[in-house]
Amino acid sequence: MNEHFVNLNGYSFGKVSPFLFGNNLEHTRSSIYRGLSAQMLRNRKFSGKPSVMEGVASEWFLIGDRTYAIIGAPYAHHDKEHYHMHRSLETGAQQLMCCDSGKEGGFGQHGIDISDKETYLFAVVAKCEEDVEITVSLTDRYAKKTYAEKKIVISGGDEWKRYETEIKSDESDCDASLRLVFKKRVCLCIGSMSLINKDNFRGMRKDVVALMKEMGIKILRWPGGNFAGEYNWFDGLLPVDERSPLRSYDPIETQPHSMGFDGHEINTDDFIALCREIGAEPFITINPTWSTPEENAAWVEYCNGDETTQYGKIRAERGYREPYNVKYWSLGNEFGYGHMEGDNTAKGYARLARKQAEKMLEVCPSLILCSSGPHPNKEWVDDAAIPLSDTVEYVSYHTYSHEPIYTKAEKIEKEYLSGLENVKNARKCMITLREYLGDHKVRISFDEWNLWYAWYRKSGIPDGMHAAMMMNMIIGQSPLSDVGIACNFEAVNEGAIKVYPHKAELTATGKMIKLFTAHMNGELLYSDDNVTVTRKDGVKTVTAINESARESVKFSMNFGGEYAEAKVFEGKELMPVSDFEERELCVSAKKDSLSFELEPLSAAIIRIK
Repeated sequence: MNEHFVNLNGYSFGKVSPFLFGNNLEHTRSSIYRGLSAQMLRNRKFSGKPSVMEGVASEWFLIGDRTYAIIGAPYAHHDKEHYHMHRSLETGAQQLMCCDSGKEGGFGQHGIDISDKETYLFAVVAKCEEDVEITVSLTDRYAKKTYAEKKIVISGGDEWKRYETEIKSDESDCDASLRLVFKKRVCLCIGSMSLINKDNFRGMRKDVVALMKEMGIKILRWPGGNFAGEYNWFDGLLPVDERSPLRSYDPIETQPHSMGFDGHEINTDDFIALCREIGAEPFITINPTWSTPEENAAWVEYCNGDETTQYGKIRAERGYREPYNVKYWSLGNEFGYGHMEGDNTAKGYARLARKQAEKMLEVCPSLILCSSGPHPNKEWVDDAAIPLSDTVEYVSYHTYSHEPIYTKAEKIEKEYLSGLENVKNARKCMITLREYLGDHKVRISFDEWNLWYAWYRKSGIPDGMHAAMMMNMIIGQSPLSDVGIACNFEAVNEGAIKVYPHKAELTATGKMIKLFTAHMNGELLYSDDNVTVTRKDGVKTVTAINESARESVKFSMNFGGEYAEAKVFEGKELMPVSDFEERELCVSAKKDSLSFELEPLSAAIIRIK
């Protein structure tokens, strides 16, 4: 058995900032789509090219042998004045015609997971040259059984109108179909469709929101990440059905699960409401390439201006009278790596960022800004971070640990240890970045960290142990390298929270991030590679990690007190599809000593009065 001794020397490193327990909410892969968003339909605004010789949008199928379909002029659109990006095929309208009057025609979507315990809101935006009755139904895949149906009359005319109804299935079906049919020889134009659980939080799933709160996320970075380079905040002022989808510049990584298009289901107001619901500070990343300094300054004014300002008035008129008071803003994401649109040179980025910062600070001088870059990088520190330091307080640092490749069971431990090695490498990078910055008053925002490809595989103990070691390192290194912000990337469907059609749960990673929030706002008394000790309200909190896959460890400490609580999360194996078992931990607590043992692959929390 190995031994680990902790010797408190009475020194304090200051308080543990709650902003070390941050996360990201980027519209990427399945974090929003089939994640946080309660929207159940795919391609509901008809992006992309239609199917071959069918005319129906991707993810949809035609109903009726004599149904004619084409993609027409769209209903959804961008803000006409403030959209500058060059994208294509972001939206269209689905036009349908029954060629034989009296025979059923229409379209639908398969693969919808419905529950008999949920009530759904169905909505359609449509227009038709004359009145036509449509039937909306939930059926099995082959339309042999109808679970629920509603009839809606689409009134004739040239204007788009929105129709909404509640629909409840009398059975559950993980592969149900939504069908819209009519029996009249008319051209029916569908601008958008929606199917959403009635019990939602501003279009977001309540169970996922609850888990984000349970994790203890205290600062939330949005809308990216890379997606910040696609985002146009003005579009969010449109109703959700009317907002154009946003096509990604890099479709492989930004929205591969939704054909390279984001449905723009969440806007600024929704994001702020989410932050308030979970108790997190908003951290907004601007689009410095495609939005002008004046447009990003307008975003600041929309968030922070009072009713006497142009955009503060718009916010108030939308029902949000009190300013949002968003303090933290990032001037773009990952410039210098080459995958973001815009000037990726250090000097060029610095010129761009300064123009944005100056306009934003004119609106709200108290903003706390963060610059981008491929840090740690001496050129970018010298030519961007330091020249911007008169107005920009933070510099962003990102890292992703070794991707474990589990091809053989006997190699799993080697892969696991390689992933943990990057925790040490991340610490070294922080130290290097701090050395490059020198005495300049620039703090580090470690606003993206994770195991690589955590979003493309099942979670397990190796991921959880990596998260525990990383959180432990961040807390300990924060006062030494002046790390003021740290954000896991990212909670929903990318490591920490796994979302299923009708439930969501914390993974091993999520449980470890939650565990370390016990140190939040505590006075940091001690930190090493495996142990953190804080004190708050007269209670000492100890977290300890045994990352070994083979050896137990005895932890001994030169302080003690009255035992209050102790529990341990144990991993029984290194296999990737695994989770921690939680139990009470046996500790020996005396007046001036504390000791306990941890089995391999374990993390514990002990509270001593």
